[in-house]
Amino acid sequence: MKEKRQAKILELIRKRDVETQEELSAYLEQEGFVVTQATVSRDIRELKLTKIATENGRQKYAVLTDADTSLMDKYVRVLQEGLVSIDIAENILVIHTVSGMASAVGAAVDAMKLPELLGSIAGDDTIICVIRFGEAAEKIKKILLSLGK
Repeated sequence: MKEKRQAKILELIRKRDVETQEELSAYLEQEGFVVTQATVSRDIRELKLTKIATENGRQKYAVLTDADTSLMDKYVRVLQEGLVSIDIAENILVIHTVSGMASAVGAAVDAMKLPELLGSIAGDDTIICVIRFGEAAEKIKKILLSLGK
């Protein structure tokens, strides 16, 4: 039963933008599965699902492969080691890093493939990131600061 339920979860998140555990539970119940919040939470953890940003600025569940997990861990370490501060100017993030770390931190930020991020330019200790919309700049700042802790 567990294998069938988890296969259905993978199918659902590939077909739909599932944002919450409650939403996922409702879809599973529509498909005939009786689930609890604890079961769905455990399945999400076992399937290594994570939330990613969508093009409309919302979030959805997606599958992280072992390679993705390993890379994301590296990006988080780079942010933790190199990030000093982030400032916002309209739709531009100015990221300050430890001297010599801007290129690595910029590459980590770019690799996250945040849909609101159009691109970045790195110097020695400063990165300029152009954000598609000004209101998304604060969201990206929060994401990066939370990962860089």
